[in-house]
Amino acid sequence: MSGRLDRRRLLGGASGKAGPATIASPVIPATRDDLPEDLMHRIRSVVLDHHGGLLEAARGDKQRRGQLRTLITQVLVAEGHGGRQVPADLADRMVNHLVGFGPVEPLLADPEVTEIMVNGPHQVYVERGGRIELTECRFRDEDHLEDVIARIVAPLGRRIDYSLPFVDARLPDGSRVHAMVRPLTVRGPALTIRKFLRQSLTIPDLVANGTLTQEMADFLAVAVRGRLNLLISGGAGSGKTTTLNALSAFIPNGAERIVTIEDVAELRLQQDHVVALEARPPNLEGRGEVTVRMLLRNALRMRPDRIVIGECRGGEAFDLLQAMNTGHDGCMSTIHANSCVDALTRLENMVLLADANLPHRAVQKQVRAGVELVLHQARFSDGRRRMCEIALTQPGRGDGVCRVFGWDADRGESRRLPGAVPARVVGKLSLNGQQFPALP
Repeated sequence: MSGRLDRRRLLGGASGKAGPATIASPVIPATRDDLPEDLMHRIRSVVLDHHGGLLEAARGDKQRRGQLRTLITQVLVAEGHGGRQVPADLADRMVNHLVGFGPVEPLLADPEVTEIMVNGPHQVYVERGGRIELTECRFRDEDHLEDVIARIVAPLGRRIDYSLPFVDARLPDGSRVHAMVRPLTVRGPALTIRKFLRQSLTIPDLVANGTLTQEMADFLAVAVRGRLNLLISGGAGSGKTTTLNALSAFIPNGAERIVTIEDVAELRLQQDHVVALEARPPNLEGRGEVTVRMLLRNALRMRPDRIVIGECRGGEAFDLLQAMNTGHDGCMSTIHANSCVDALTRLENMVLLADANLPHRAVQKQVRAGVELVLHQARFSDGRRRMCEIALTQPGRGDGVCRVFGWDADRGESRRLPGAVPARVVGKLSLNGQQFPALP
């Protein structure tokens, strides 16, 4: 951008007439977005009149965004805001208002924030360090919040309105977005953003922060290298996907073809030979939907050595179970459940709901034959995640599992439990050159 902007043009347009009276620069917390509307309209008009393509280009280009910020600063100086020096906060907030995500933009840039939860225009919560806290972030009104939601989903080819009042999408950086508006919401639009971590946690990181012990890590390394089929269970926000990402590091790089399948892509496997698949929602006409189950059926024709499903939550459970029982070893997935036993029961229920037309006894037998290892993870009241239980499936034994690690409340961690490893697991590990570490 070259040349100096003419103050008369900025204030009065081409005719050179004086514009509206100068508006004093407000003193507002950085997270609030109650900028003067008439000032915002004038700045938008100046940008559109003299730099037509800059607004659109600045939405996805940091360099162009910097040019927009410089232009806005010059306009504010011409308007008399801040004299010769415009507060950086004011210019940044105006850029966020025009091309960013409004008042939640600073929260998206904060590396300590892992989740943003908007409950209407005047209540915004975030999760930091596993704890939920209320912020000073505010939207002007419901229309402003709906405008930001529309700005988020529009570039993704999605819409949200009265006829389709909810949307589930993924931002370009991988962050997961869910939004819902009236009439489904009673107190105004609701927006939830689960941020995409730029750096995945590794097994040593999980050991360091206390999610699991080194003994558990050694045990799981043998299980993954030995190609056991495993499920990671837990509640929402318990760290299931993070653990799945970390465990994938034990898969030999280049030696196996891995196919990942997800509703919204979150997995970041470190191997080179990976085919990543993502489900597709229906288009505006309600057509073209591609489900996880459809992707899984296609993945079976792609010569996979391992199939990794981000989360098992529907009819794909039946196809995953068939894959586990027909020689596709090393399958991995997550599931919402309250314990290892509950995870197996819920998997059975999902198979029965998939119109499999199988008796419950047959489904139960296949689940315990296909799944060989179940991990259960929980989120505690202090915000920390802990792996509470690791169990090997053992058909014919009570609840069908043999617990290898269980939670010790006195020590505040899981400890190794005595008990024999099922013979079928020992045999499979032996075929793959692996053996569980002996009890101390």
